[in-house]
Amino acid sequence: MVWLRRTTHYLFIVVVAVNSTLLTINAGDYIFYTDWAWTSFVVFSISQSTMLVVGAIYYMLFTGVPGTATYYATIMTIYTWVAKGAWFALGYPYDFVTVPVWIPSAMLLDLTYWATRRNKHAAIIIGGTLVGLSLPLFNMINLLLIRDPLEMAFKYPRPTLPPYMTPIEPQVGKFYNSPVALGSGAGAVLSVPIAALGAKLNTWTYSCMA
Repeated sequence: MVWLRRTTHYLFIVVVAVNSTLLTINAGDYIFYTDWAWTSFVVFSISQSTMLVVGAIYYMLFTGVPGTATYYATIMTIYTWVAKGAWFALGYPYDFVTVPVWIPSAMLLDLTYWATRRNKHAAIIIGGTLVGLSLPLFNMINLLLIRDPLEMAFKYPRPTLPPYMTPIEPQVGKFYNSPVALGSGAGAVLSVPIAALGAKLNTWTYSCMA
C-alpha cells in the first residue's frame, strides 16, 4: 500500500497547488488584488495567508524536509506568472497582473520547522503565526512597487466582472486605517488553525491509506 499512499500524497499536493492558483485567480486574484488593493487588502491577506499555510505545511510535513514549504510557494508563484504572461499576451499591460508574494512567508515557515528540529506543533503555532503576520507586509511592499492599481482598473475594465465588483475609489479612514496591521493580525490568528488543518490532513491521508 506504500505506492497508493505516496500517490495519494503527491496527487493531493498537485491539487492543492493548482487550487491555490485558482483561488488567487477567483477569490483574491489579479482582478481582486489589482483593482481592490487599497480597499479590500485585509480580505486578500487572510485568503492568501491561509491558502499558503495549509498547502505548505502539508507538503513540508509529508517530506519532513525544511525547504519544501518554500518549494510549494515557488510552484504557486510559477503558476501565477504563467497566468500573468497569458494576460500580457492578450494585450494587457505588464503591470495589469500583480503576482502576490508567497515565498518569503513560506521561508519563515521552513525556518521555524528547521530551528525547532522538525517540531510539528512549533511549525503549526509559530510558523502559522509568522506566515499570517508577514504575508500582508510583503504584499503591500509589492503593491507599492507597481503603478497605481486603481488606474489600471479604470483604464482596462473587465466586462466579465459583475456590477458589485466594479472598482471604486477607496474611502481612506472610513473602513480601516491600517490594512497591513489588520491583515497581519487577522492572518496570524486564522493561519494557526488552518496550519493545524493542513497537518491533520497529512495524518488522515496516512491513516486512510494504511
